[in-house]
Amino acid sequence: MERITWEQFFMAQCSLLAVRSTCTRLAVGAVIVRDNRIIAGGYNGSVSGGDHCIDKGCYVVDNHCIRTIHAEMNALLQCGKYGIPAAGSALYVTHFPCLQCSKAIIQAGISKVYYGQDYRNNDYAIELFKHAGIDVEHIPFDGHALDFEKASKEKLFNDMLHTMQNANVPENDLKSFSERAQELFGK
Repeated sequence: MERITWEQFFMAQCSLLAVRSTCTRLAVGAVIVRDNRIIAGGYNGSVSGGDHCIDKGCYVVDNHCIRTIHAEMNALLQCGKYGIPAAGSALYVTHFPCLQCSKAIIQAGISKVYYGQDYRNNDYAIELFKHAGIDVEHIPFDGHALDFEKASKEKLFNDMLHTMQNANVPENDLKSFSERAQELFGK
């Protein structure tokens, strides 16, 4: 198995945190990192003890769910709650931060932002990051790197495909299965 980069490692942590999200519209995870160590993490979800979107539905006003606190904000608030300075740290997040989170990131003194997916990238947020001197870098995340059983799954598929070929399964069916496997295995 090939060792993943620090950037991919932290994006993987964001993806794992996103699985805890309680918002049904978009699952987002974020981590704040200093010296290659995670100092805080967050996901988008409701206020502690409050109603969750997965239980009550999203509370949408002006096309935004106001029931949730965004992942980036939750990570920054975690720093504040436990007295951990965020200034000079990097923030990793699964999706490009919204305008409000971008402003909070700047005010907290975050020095670099890494994001996995474009998501309504706000022009003013981009301008604010530039003005604040904060580097923003797109780091596409490949979740296939975390499938520790990938090689054995591919071998099983190839063995099955070979058996199907020997059983004279029609070529169109074999091609369809092969294409689906390529999508599944990220090839």
